[in-house]
Amino acid sequence: MTHSLVIAPQWIGDAVMTEPLLRRLRSRGERLTVGALPWVAPVYRAMPQVDEVIEFPFRHGGLQFQARRALGRQLQGRFDNAYVLPNSLKSALLPFLASIPRRVGYLGEARVGLLTHRLKNPKDKPPMVAFYSALSGEQGVENDHPQLALPPQQVDEVLRQQGLARGGYVVMAPGAEYGPAKRWPHFGALAAILDRPVILLGSAKEAELCEQIRAQAPERVLNLAGKTSLMDAFALIAGAGHVVSNDSGLMHVAAAFGVPQVALYGSSSPLHTPPLSENARVVWLKQDPDYQPPLDCAPCFERECPLGHFRCLNDVSPERVRSLL
Repeated sequence: MTHSLVIAPQWIGDAVMTEPLLRRLRSRGERLTVGALPWVAPVYRAMPQVDEVIEFPFRHGGLQFQARRALGRQLQGRFDNAYVLPNSLKSALLPFLASIPRRVGYLGEARVGLLTHRLKNPKDKPPMVAFYSALSGEQGVENDHPQLALPPQQVDEVLRQQGLARGGYVVMAPGAEYGPAKRWPHFGALAAILDRPVILLGSAKEAELCEQIRAQAPERVLNLAGKTSLMDAFALIAGAGHVVSNDSGLMHVAAAFGVPQVALYGSSSPLHTPPLSENARVVWLKQDPDYQPPLDCAPCFERECPLGHFRCLNDVSPERVRSLL
């Protein structure tokens, strides 16, 4: 069995999209170690085909050459292959410094000499799963659905701690790192008309936003934003009856666990980054023939609405989302 190091992307949603690649590598006999930044590492701990996760000590941004060289020395002789998933120079530097014989990745950021096997970046943006899976070298790679899994007892223990029953609550993930143009403004109003407990999940940066939502239905909403580990948040998603979210990393996590979900799109497009699950329902007014006048401005891919009206999200009613749960 060959031993491979996978250099992970830095965002949760992208990390989820790499799972079919890792599943493919494992199926052909490669033992997998994933190197990831701490906030992404839990995604790979929910992939049964991953044998080991190394949390990188690097900060976000900056080359940090000395730290990479020190870690590279520690890893020398351990791996036969390296798959470099991000397109940056610094991500390709560690496998080079670790003297890994076979180093696979896409061309980018003047890193020709750092990789031994280089793929050209596709002209048209393919789905993210297909983009990563092509690094396996196999032809005709399908756009497979990512899959995450946690031991049932791990999920049950987290639910016990919160006094929750499997399938008996709704998780809401109201944040979106990109900006307000991806954040649906009616989560609080939706919580107020539901008849089930609601759990709010997000980062510490989203705690204040979540507290504003909790205040609209304090009798049934529990705000856990910034109060759980990412693994516990995954367990809460895996045990939920439904998940309601914006286009975000946690949306892709919910899809990979196969939880029934409603995904709300504003400035971005589900044609490029959809939740890959048979249990996902997408709400995007751009595709709604009954919505008038048509949203000719969507998708704008902007952080803030350039026209100032945020119609793409403001006009999605809580009642419409409730009807999908």
